[in-house]
Amino acid sequence: MKRTQLFTKTLKEAPSDEVAKNAQLLIRAGYIHKEMAGVYSFLPLGLKTLDKVVEIIRQEMNLVGGNEVEMSTLQNKQLWELTDRWDDKNVDNWFKTKFANGSDTGLGITHEEPITNMMKNFVNSYKDLPSYPYQFQTKYRNEKRAKSGLMRGKEFLMKDLYSLSRTQQEHEEFYEKISEAYAKVFERFGLGDITYKTFASGGIFAKYSHEFQTVSEVGEDTIFVHKAKNIAINQEVYNEEVLADLGVFKDELVEMRAVEVGNIFSLGTKFSGPLELNFTDEKGNKKPVIMGSYGIGPSRMVGLLAEHFADDKGLIWPVNVAPFSVYLASVGDVAGTADSLYNDLQAVGIEVLYDDRDVRAGDKFADADLMGMPYRIVISERSVEQGSVELKQRVDDSVELVSLDTIVDKLKVVLEAIE
Repeated sequence: MKRTQLFTKTLKEAPSDEVAKNAQLLIRAGYIHKEMAGVYSFLPLGLKTLDKVVEIIRQEMNLVGGNEVEMSTLQNKQLWELTDRWDDKNVDNWFKTKFANGSDTGLGITHEEPITNMMKNFVNSYKDLPSYPYQFQTKYRNEKRAKSGLMRGKEFLMKDLYSLSRTQQEHEEFYEKISEAYAKVFERFGLGDITYKTFASGGIFAKYSHEFQTVSEVGEDTIFVHKAKNIAINQEVYNEEVLADLGVFKDELVEMRAVEVGNIFSLGTKFSGPLELNFTDEKGNKKPVIMGSYGIGPSRMVGLLAEHFADDKGLIWPVNVAPFSVYLASVGDVAGTADSLYNDLQAVGIEVLYDDRDVRAGDKFADADLMGMPYRIVISERSVEQGSVELKQRVDDSVELVSLDTIVDKLKVVLEAIE
């Protein structure tokens, strides 16, 4: 894409009412637009980044047998009444409204009830199980603390997968399988070494559920990390009994702030029971399906990646989620050479944002840093005379002169190795 074709513009300063660093940077760099507190629109660069985050998660969910669906946002009040989750006394962050005929509906906050009801059409026998439907869908929650940019919003994208199993053992085997898949997701985002499977309350279904917490100064959660075992304990369940269960001691744990980036829950028959999602086993007995729920917030992940990898100049994207791998800037009367290189890079599949604007070189370099593409190529009159270009990594201040004849092949090899 050429900058002259991109309608967004960068800003020197973020909106005065935006306090979260991730949102400040993403707004300034032209990735998102703030509609109101906790509500953001994704602009072209932001959407490309979000789509890449989604694709990484999708790949890992498909590898564990997930079937992708897309469910309705509008919710059937009667389903939620059956599980006692419609009443605001029990779930207090609904956005509710009415249809033209006066009947009530709500905007989806999660989808256990709808997925359970839908799967009644497809699950009858033990032969129909296990099953793992999942979706990427915008959720709506009447969040009271929408002050963390994309990391806590009233409207956000979530990946929610639901497991339907015949037995508790089958459920537990999948629970561990998807736990490993989540670890792979965060590793691919470059956060694997600071993201911990964290023990949290399991409610009435299991002694523990698990969160995936990424260590961050801006985190809203307090966790206690055991680095040798690569696990953590949420402050809410941090007590002697839990320490004994896990075989750890207080002096082995380090208190840290963290951001919850995923969670996995055992649901038992809380939803399959009242909504009558049953199957017939091998002996002809009717049994309720054993369920689990597994969430990751892709839009929250964009915010965390923006905040975690940034420096004082702007964003720094990992190659696999950057909207473009290369920021190509032309300086001086070199349009012909720059156009040719732009076409050559695209021809081999390298995604390029080409700054072809008639502005000062300093403005182009500042935008390149702010937008955070992994590599910057500068073509100037001087470099053309030398038959070369300037190549710079976003994370490195050093500049390398590379021959015009070899730059495409060099970048292709480098990017393929990273991916």
